[in-house]
Amino acid sequence: MTIKRMVANAAAVVLVGWSVSPAAAQPAAPTFSKDVAPIFFANCTTCHRPGDIAPMSLLTFKDARPWARSIAAKVADGTMPPWHADPAHGSFSNERRLSEAQKSLIARWVSAGAPEGNPADLPAAPTYGDGWSIGQPDVVLSMQEDYPLPATGTVPYQYLEVPANFPEDRWIQAWEIRPGNRAAVHHIIMSTKAPAAPPVAPPASTAPPAAAGVRPPPLFSFSGGTEIPAGQTGGAALPPEQIAAPGSNDRPRPRGTGPSIGGYVPGNSIRRFPYGMAMRLPAGHSLVLQMHYTPTGTASTDRTRIALKFAPGPPKTVLSTVPLINGGLHIPPRAADHQVDAEMTINREIILYSVVPHTHVRGKKWFYEAVIPMAVAR
Repeated sequence: MTIKRMVANAAAVVLVGWSVSPAAAQPAAPTFSKDVAPIFFANCTTCHRPGDIAPMSLLTFKDARPWARSIAAKVADGTMPPWHADPAHGSFSNERRLSEAQKSLIARWVSAGAPEGNPADLPAAPTYGDGWSIGQPDVVLSMQEDYPLPATGTVPYQYLEVPANFPEDRWIQAWEIRPGNRAAVHHIIMSTKAPAAPPVAPPASTAPPAAAGVRPPPLFSFSGGTEIPAGQTGGAALPPEQIAAPGSNDRPRPRGTGPSIGGYVPGNSIRRFPYGMAMRLPAGHSLVLQMHYTPTGTASTDRTRIALKFAPGPPKTVLSTVPLINGGLHIPPRAADHQVDAEMTINREIILYSVVPHTHVRGKKWFYEAVIPMAVAR
């Protein structure tokens, strides 16, 4: 009897002990200073800071707190940070997605009332000074004027030429584009332009007679032929009566403009190429900036600059761009899901380094498909 009673008492003690165990205590709510600010600093403040493109700053608790519920909603639905590649089709080295753990943390912070926490827990905020993000550039080029922008209305694409004119080929290892007026610059596409005067004829070929005059096959061919038509590399051309007038343009596209070598959109203003890869800026060429401006309600100006870093010599892999454009894109009235196609044939082995889908305002989604010949696939 005594033994049974002792066991029962011991069991009672154990049960009481479990009932008051501190392990059942609820975890502390996330705070801005300790938990949320590091996420904002790493993923958001390149745009969400004073003077940049985003509508509000997220650098401080005071800045971020009024927007807490909106932040949680935009993070939950994937609108922010802006990154549109479908995870079902692979990952990318430059993707800007938040992890599920980061999304959950932001949601719990907002649900708890978005507390600030201890300011002593706040990490150092990132600095965005006047220094170039790619490091010390080899050269900084600039538009030649403060281009005037109206307060209202629509500004057609303007093409501003930036002299470069290097006496020899240069190999671009990294570039950075810095708009002079971030609020008014929607996007920039940077291209090369050959000099107006014809280049000096190259010396006579020293190749053996059998090889002289032999040209390699074109790298790309399109559904409309091997040459790249202006504004059209795939699909049927838009009928002339359906082509909208471009509007007044005091800086039209200059003749001799070549392929794109980069571009700017808010939140993505730099490109560093891997070691052994670079883009060629031919001798004597200048740069042309296709500028898409959006008036802000106040008359202003813009003078965009470009910083370049060069490789010491020709790289192992030369990077180049090619347009795949269906200039006949025409969505029928009330069409909910209209597909527009363009295709090219690649005539030799390449490395696909990046793709830049762009439908500007009307596109819902892009899908790229590579069809590999069976002989190559095996």
